[in-house]
Amino acid sequence: MALTPNLPTLLALCSLAIPMTAHAKDNKSGIQVTPHESSQRVDVTIDGEPFTAYVWPSTLKKPTLYPLIAPGGVEITRGYPLAPREGERTDHPHHAGLWFNYGNVDNFDFWNNSDAIKPEDRGKMGTIHHKKIVSSKSGHDSAELVVDSLWTNGAGQDVITQTTRYVFSRHRDPTGKEVRAIDEIVTLHALQTLVFHDDKEGMLGLRVAHFLESADEKGGTFTDASGRPTAVQASNVPGANGVYLTSEGIKGGAVWATRGRWCLLTGTDDKQRTVTVSILDHPNNVNYPTYWHARGYGLFAANPLGQHIFDPKAAQFDYTLKANQSVTFRYRILLQAGTPTPADLNQEADTFASAK
Repeated sequence: MALTPNLPTLLALCSLAIPMTAHAKDNKSGIQVTPHESSQRVDVTIDGEPFTAYVWPSTLKKPTLYPLIAPGGVEITRGYPLAPREGERTDHPHHAGLWFNYGNVDNFDFWNNSDAIKPEDRGKMGTIHHKKIVSSKSGHDSAELVVDSLWTNGAGQDVITQTTRYVFSRHRDPTGKEVRAIDEIVTLHALQTLVFHDDKEGMLGLRVAHFLESADEKGGTFTDASGRPTAVQASNVPGANGVYLTSEGIKGGAVWATRGRWCLLTGTDDKQRTVTVSILDHPNNVNYPTYWHARGYGLFAANPLGQHIFDPKAAQFDYTLKANQSVTFRYRILLQAGTPTPADLNQEADTFASAK
């Protein structure tokens, strides 16, 4: 499977990423949510500085948030495939920004789809289409964006309508430093009875910048549920120093396939700026607490539906969503300077658990 898009596609992706810096920076205070539908993006700024953007380019098979920028202007997302940077990995072209989808919905793969998929395999894939911006609202310390999208399987059937509510906010940690937060509340409505089969490829995914990768990543060949291989190199570019930690005290590479109410990833960039990105699970989510599909090469994902695939001793977990039924998943992503303590994250998780 080709892992690098052709030149016209690459140029299109690069041009998509440029406007965030060019037109998002302004003099408006607070958190501003600014739609630019003709450019297929909604920019989010904090006090005039870029925070993130909701984008739905035709070169991706789902909408995504890209980039994610921590306090101090530290970008924590990998550039590839939207804005490739020298020295970054170019594996897994479907890992773009922060996204939500799943690897096996009635035997269609919505997770691994990209332009790198061979024509003969595209009938096995699924695509999530942005449909409309429902609403957007700016504010001083909190802002919102609500969008609708549609899941279409490889047979051309529309199977799920999705409404996503993003809440962008900021607050202070116990030391007084700014914490940027994104709540992603996803409601899936089934247009027919569907089974989310037990699979490791899901659900909330984030691909992080090089410095947040693990220094001890050994690389290898990773296969998806259909057996398609993707080669990943060992850590051979200086600068990777990211370390995972979960609410259960599990650290580093041992985090993969374990469960917890939160997981953080801390690293220091080439300007000696230490940042932490954390994902918090919500008690109302299916099969709480989630499994962490957290890889040293930079994939940081929460997957509550892959039970047996992560723990062979656990029962197969095939989640059925009946026709005209809905299910909601809630996650909070925190970006902050420095390294929060487990007590800090437990407090953040308690606060999130009580959020509506």
